[in-house]
Amino acid sequence: MPSSSFDYDPASLPDLLPLYYRRLFPFSQYYRWINYGGVQKNYFQNREFSFTLKDDIYVRYQSFTTQNEMEKEIQKMNPYKIDIGAVYSHRPSQHNTVKSGTFQALEKELVFDIDMTDYDDVRSCCSAADICSKCWTLMIIAIRILDRALREDFGFQHLLWVYSGRRGVHCWVCDEVARKLSVSARSAVAEYLSLVKGGEETVKKVVLTDPIHPFIRESLSVVERYFSTYALEEQDVLGRKESVQQVLGLVPEDVRKELQQDFKHERNPQSRWQLIMEQANKKQVAGKKGQHFEKEIMLQYCYPRLDVNVSKGVNHLLKSPFSVHPKTGRISVPIDLTELDTFDPFHVPTISLICSELDRVKAGEEEQDENPDVKENEETAEKRKIRDYKRTSLAKYVKYFDKFLDGVSQSWKGELLKKSDLQKQF
Repeated sequence: MPSSSFDYDPASLPDLLPLYYRRLFPFSQYYRWINYGGVQKNYFQNREFSFTLKDDIYVRYQSFTTQNEMEKEIQKMNPYKIDIGAVYSHRPSQHNTVKSGTFQALEKELVFDIDMTDYDDVRSCCSAADICSKCWTLMIIAIRILDRALREDFGFQHLLWVYSGRRGVHCWVCDEVARKLSVSARSAVAEYLSLVKGGEETVKKVVLTDPIHPFIRESLSVVERYFSTYALEEQDVLGRKESVQQVLGLVPEDVRKELQQDFKHERNPQSRWQLIMEQANKKQVAGKKGQHFEKEIMLQYCYPRLDVNVSKGVNHLLKSPFSVHPKTGRISVPIDLTELDTFDPFHVPTISLICSELDRVKAGEEEQDENPDVKENEETAEKRKIRDYKRTSLAKYVKYFDKFLDGVSQSWKGELLKKSDLQKQF
């Protein structure tokens, strides 16, 4: 078991969370993100936060006036999990007091949720909530495909990819135009990005038609980089009897019969895949339409599987970055795409690790933290918190989050300049 997770005991969470929220949670960056430069009035104040407390007590429609108020409430409640919701027409905390039907979700980041459990039919190494380095490749493929499409096909710029803390990844598209998308526009983006269709009873989940869409060709070029290592070597899909039958179920009947005969003499998975490729090539040379079964196989085994309902709804809640996963103890950290291929979910810091990494503070500071009668001014408290996270394994993830926010803030400044120019005209 990797060193970052061996020391986490779920029973210790109630003791660790107060320290985490008091000393390590990056509140200033967090507020900077959710407030989006204060370009729109009441944007932060009308945002819903949801807390999951100990024993699965669920508290929705939390909202805050200031960063300080949010900090104090989180430090008071010590949530096991924080979810972020929409920006509403009114303050979520007052939703019961507004006239019925007028409390509405107005906008939210366009979000994507990719969960490893949705790949259980194409991975043999793990199932359900378990993951390992072999199947984590699926998350790398998903990020590469979706990030390229969202940037190049849709023109979005500010994408925050976050590890969920256990078995998946989330994407927050933070561009202003993305945050303002309607439900139908969100649905259209999600449908465009969805290729794997059908439930457990559906054998063939990817069907390609001629001509193959440029987006699918781009996605295939990503899948091809990983397919041999992931599917043929690590998952051994053409070596194990059960999975061989599963693959052969995705090819036309006449080809299947030929391959079944060939496979009796050829046991090597790479060679078997070569035989499949040759059969597909023959069909394509013959000019028969829809004979892209080798591409369909690659996509069915490796293409991202989206929970489209998460992306469609404006009022859908999604786990917050820097939340702690109660079962693994891992922090839900932003992923730096320049290091994606070396990102290791098992080396993401746990709450127990970063709390233990905190240097022993001076006796005076320690006494001040523990004695509620001793007040420190806000500036001193903020400086101490910055210093605290910097001396733990959380530092590099907060640093990357800062860098991401610097990029987003350029667009905030652009908005403010635009508004001031408009005001000058009138």
